[in-house]
Amino acid sequence: MKAIKSLLVIFLFVSFFSCKNKTNLEEVNTVKEVSTYYFIRHAEKDRSNPDNIDPELIQKGLGRAMHWAEIFDDIELDAIYSTDFLRSSMTAAPTSVKKNIDVKYYNFDDINVNQFKKDHANQNILIVGHADTSPEFVNQLLEEDKYSSMEDYDNGSLFIVQITNGIATSQRLHINCNCPD
Repeated sequence: MKAIKSLLVIFLFVSFFSCKNKTNLEEVNTVKEVSTYYFIRHAEKDRSNPDNIDPELIQKGLGRAMHWAEIFDDIELDAIYSTDFLRSSMTAAPTSVKKNIDVKYYNFDDINVNQFKKDHANQNILIVGHADTSPEFVNQLLEEDKYSSMEDYDNGSLFIVQITNGIATSQRLHINCNCPD
């Protein structure tokens, strides 16, 4: 009886560790493909001339652009994209300079999202856009209609889309900025 108990204990011990080792080997052999996309809207723009379709940033917007550069300081980025509007390129500029990465300009209407995902597989990408295009770009990466257009004065939302082995997840954060007016 004692011998049977001993054998049973040894069997359970060996089974436990052999299963555990098998799991570890499976984890080691599983290749993880992770692509992370960070979406921000341009910072606060000059609203003094409603007819100006390409205004620059106001002082608070310049402060926010610098704040974004600080936020992204510890994040490894492979590319930075911006629309070709002054407010967006000015928002991207401090991060671009700090990271020594040239800004690539894009037109949202010309983006092929599937090609964009292929081109940036296993990379971390910052994309500066607008109140309507940023959430729509996120939705297209997610392949679902999750986010609606941002409020007109929302310049602090950060959308993070992560695609791991083809499965997309997202979160939306709001980053406060005590930037001077």
